[in-house]
Amino acid sequence: MTEKIPVDLWFDPSCPFAWVTSRWLIEVAKVRPIEPRWRMMSLHILNEDKDVSDDYRERAARAMGSVRVVAAAAEKHGEQAVGELYTTLGTLLHNEGRGKEPERLRETVETALERAGLDTSLVEAMHSEQWDATIRASHDEGITLVGQEVGTPIIRVGANAFFGPVITSILRGEEAGRLWDGVLTVTAYEDFFELKRTRTKRPQFD
Repeated sequence: MTEKIPVDLWFDPSCPFAWVTSRWLIEVAKVRPIEPRWRMMSLHILNEDKDVSDDYRERAARAMGSVRVVAAAAEKHGEQAVGELYTTLGTLLHNEGRGKEPERLRETVETALERAGLDTSLVEAMHSEQWDATIRASHDEGITLVGQEVGTPIIRVGANAFFGPVITSILRGEEAGRLWDGVLTVTAYEDFFELKRTRTKRPQFD
């Protein structure tokens, strides 16, 4: 049996682009010998010293609540709970369009915990700073690999780390595998830094 290669992905549950990339990575694991592992980062921490709009800063700060719950779940239930909770959270927030609004986010997070089979009282972590140091340490580990000019998702494969890929649909089957092969090829070259074009599509989650 081929030994699977660990692949770390840093995510903020609120980011739709990270969600698409994470679901693509799961598809890649079906056709390539990789094992996705889920790591926390925070758009709130990423942008705390950057010039962003007040609206964006407020939304990122609100999203920190769901990251705190992920950290609390990992502490209580183990690291495997991170991927389980991210899947239920992302499905609710993105696929189902459940509330990110302040008055609905708590309900969404509580439902995600229930679907994941985790202790629903962990929803109280949303407004606690108890896990912020843990989140910041995970965030800093990921962002240090690629630099402050990027966001989520960040992927690490062995010594190779990069931001993205930013995609707007979830590739499946061998198509997912071919994109993975290409991403690894270009990012493994130490003098490669950037390919980019203007996004003309919104993320699709089906």
